[in-house]
Amino acid sequence: MAATGAGGDGKSAAAGRSIHSKTLLKSEPLYQYILESTVFPREPDCLRELRLATATHPMAVMAASPDEVQLFGLLVEMLGARNAIEVGVFTGYSLLATALALPDDGKIVAIDVSRESYDQIGSPVIERAGVAHKIDFRVGLALPVLDQLVAEEGNKGKFDFAFVDADKVNFLNYHERLLRLVRVGGLIAYDNTLWGGSVAASPGEPLSEQDRALAALTRDFNAAIAADRRVHVCQLAIADGLTLCRRVA
Repeated sequence: MAATGAGGDGKSAAAGRSIHSKTLLKSEPLYQYILESTVFPREPDCLRELRLATATHPMAVMAASPDEVQLFGLLVEMLGARNAIEVGVFTGYSLLATALALPDDGKIVAIDVSRESYDQIGSPVIERAGVAHKIDFRVGLALPVLDQLVAEEGNKGKFDFAFVDADKVNFLNYHERLLRLVRVGGLIAYDNTLWGGSVAASPGEPLSEQDRALAALTRDFNAAIAADRRVHVCQLAIADGLTLCRRVA
């Protein structure tokens, strides 16, 4: 989940909320096993520092999960990516994982309406990690910024990887812009595409009005992506649902 306006969906939680809120797995011990056996032992020190610092933020639930972040690093490496986009930055936790996986001359365009959480929590860690030079932070609403990127010379088909963790109402709008920016063979990742499992909730299941509305938006997005022949799609039950789209046309 991302900061409002790149934009965020506004889902909040108290500081220090359990890391187990970041998985759809029903077994907390199983999720803890995944983290302790595979994720944390291979976690760079700087990424661990930023993860723990982000956990103290009142809106910590908006951050990507540790296993999701590990996956992004692997995908970026497998793609041989040099250029990336992140829509929705928050503290920069997932941004740091992508920056670490890019080569030294790689670049990532980071988009959010605010740098506040990034500057307070993420930026100092990213500076110490030695990857700040890879980040081109653009402050503003995501759609105008993406339109600006599309209009800039040489950007069409330039990017290898994009991650969207932002307002659900604009996911399809972001998708159309990113298909012009990401190369054929490149990858776009969309977060929260199972919305806590509420996409499969029965009509009578008790949900807040916000969750019911966001579940409906998410179902519409999932259906549109499944029908989009410009991409090959994979839905993963990791974190709060992650959809991977590989551009093929």
